[in-house]
Amino acid sequence: MSRAEQRFEWADRPEDGASGPSGLLDLLGVAAVLLEADGRIDMWSPQAEELFGYTRAEAVGQYAAPLLLHPEHREAAIGLFAEVMATGREWAGAFPVRHRDGGTRMVEFRNMRLTDNLGDHYALGLATDRSTVREVERQVALSTRLVAQAPIGLSVLDTRLRYLTVNPALAAMHGVAEADHLGRSFREVLTGASFVGVEEMMRRVLASGDPVVDLEVVDRTAADPEHDRAWAVSLFRLEDHHGHALGIANVVVDVTDRYRAAKEAERAQHRLRLMATGTAGIGTTLDVEQTARELADVLVPGLADLVTVDLLDSFLQTGRTEVGEEPALFRALAVKFAYPSDAVRALVPPGHLTAYHADHPAAHCIRTRRPLLITRLGHGDVERVAADPEAARLLAEAGVHTDMAVPLIARDHVIGVMGLARARNPQPFDEDDLTLACELASAAALSMDNAVLHQHIRSAAETLQRSLLPRLSPRHPGLEVAARYRPAQAFSEVGGDWYDVIPLDGDRTALTVGDVMGSGIPAATTMARLRTATSTLADLDLGPARILTHLDKITHGLDPYIATCVYAVYDPHRAQLRAASAGHLPPVLVRAGRAPELLDLPSGIPLGVGGAPFQAVTVDLRPGDQLVLYTDGLVETRNDPIDERLGDLLRLLSPPYASVEETCDQLLKQLRDPAGHDDVALLIARAHPLSAADGPGAARV
Repeated sequence: MSRAEQRFEWADRPEDGASGPSGLLDLLGVAAVLLEADGRIDMWSPQAEELFGYTRAEAVGQYAAPLLLHPEHREAAIGLFAEVMATGREWAGAFPVRHRDGGTRMVEFRNMRLTDNLGDHYALGLATDRSTVREVERQVALSTRLVAQAPIGLSVLDTRLRYLTVNPALAAMHGVAEADHLGRSFREVLTGASFVGVEEMMRRVLASGDPVVDLEVVDRTAADPEHDRAWAVSLFRLEDHHGHALGIANVVVDVTDRYRAAKEAERAQHRLRLMATGTAGIGTTLDVEQTARELADVLVPGLADLVTVDLLDSFLQTGRTEVGEEPALFRALAVKFAYPSDAVRALVPPGHLTAYHADHPAAHCIRTRRPLLITRLGHGDVERVAADPEAARLLAEAGVHTDMAVPLIARDHVIGVMGLARARNPQPFDEDDLTLACELASAAALSMDNAVLHQHIRSAAETLQRSLLPRLSPRHPGLEVAARYRPAQAFSEVGGDWYDVIPLDGDRTALTVGDVMGSGIPAATTMARLRTATSTLADLDLGPARILTHLDKITHGLDPYIATCVYAVYDPHRAQLRAASAGHLPPVLVRAGRAPELLDLPSGIPLGVGGAPFQAVTVDLRPGDQLVLYTDGLVETRNDPIDERLGDLLRLLSPPYASVEETCDQLLKQLRDPAGHDDVALLIARAHPLSAADGPGAARV
């Protein structure tokens, strides 16, 4: 072994605690050759064997120039070698070398003079294939250029997730200088909540080696702290040639435009769904309060965290919308929050009246007929949208930050105002939100206007109907009589149902119940004309069949109306009842000690149809027996067969009640459809023995 071999023997033994080998040296395949001062080869590395083709035995001890160089290149090489040995200056460059197979290779050399502790000089040559060096240079140059100039964000982090390299694009995305990234951890640079998940994903990639591609992350950085931005993040583990993790590569593409376009498309679809829901769900009844609640239900939480619906009280009371010099008086109809909140105490409860101050958005809408959008509520704005300072405090504490007021306009008249606000939803209202709110408010306003108009018409019809119904005399010879009239519910119109109890000569009493087909004031008017005609005809002492015949002619002249009717006359002296029907449901006869039964009475044809005779029947009506006359609103529903409902009527009449008044109340309570789609007329007469009080004049009281 030469002195040089002895001197450099330690190089083959790694030091304790040394880090792993570099993959770059293996990639370059760097060969080491040590020459003595006279140009003979003293050391020959395994990489030299691979690069030049000569084994160690073939090379060591040989002069390098004749072994490795073609004759035409030897003189130049010897001159360079002599210069390095004489001056100690290193030389680097490319030189053609003869391979053992006879071919020529361009080899990159770096030659330097070494001096041992005895003062002897050696020449160390480090060599690698020039094509390999050029390929590595191209890859490094390409990587450097890509990292520096790529429009996408690129970074490399070590295994402790500290930044090693950051390109300008990523530094711009983060709003942090490139130099300020280096050495800092991922979470030190990016503090948003969404980046916690990214950090966890990085650790998984480091542990498993499985890449993550196009992970969408939405958050804010120092580059744009006021707005959300979106990135597609890809993570790859970096490894050396032994498979050991060196760190992680982070590739980031800004996809904010795509994200915002998708969010806008989603919002547009959401608005379309809200419009469809509102079209189907608002105005399902002719009840103004129900319509207001339906409007609030559609908008919360789909568009707003809270919604209020107020209508002008003058409109509700009179149907008119004139506003004088005094502040407009509103009645709250609906208030809805998306979640429980103390801020509900800042709003006027449904049913209560209020007059808002002049700067309030509701007052603005009444004055201008235009909506008001406040995108961001400052302190002064919160006071503006609140009814009073306490309400402003509650709204501010709840976090209300954006507000809209939309006028409710129907048939070119402002009938009220809808208020909308957001608190937990961080997004401010925008023009698209305002457009949607106005569309829904317009549809709701028309439904409310229809409901109020209908309510006034219905109220007038009901008042007319009740005024036209008789006031029952407290005494009828041989009879205890009770009657009820119940109009249809608010979303239906008043019909033409009626009843009457008419005193006749000889202590007799005429009992009649009828139903004009139709609704509203025209039906009520027709009902009044038929009732008047019935009372007039009753005084002529005609039989039930003839009474109906004359009524049929009268009704025919009231085209297009038709009606059904039962007309009966009770004679207490004979204890007989004579009755006829014109297309009406059969009365119920309840005999003492027997099961109730439908009176076997020819149904006849409705009044106004004409062309067929009516038939009367006579039945006994003894003391204790009852006759129950009713209109179809008592027993008919939209879902149950009429036979089942008539069976229910008979069943409810089976137990005896203390009085006919109680019987009326129980039948209405148990039988009438809760929805109240139709009005009801009910008349019950119970026979009792004649008494001294039932004298000849009593029947006319």
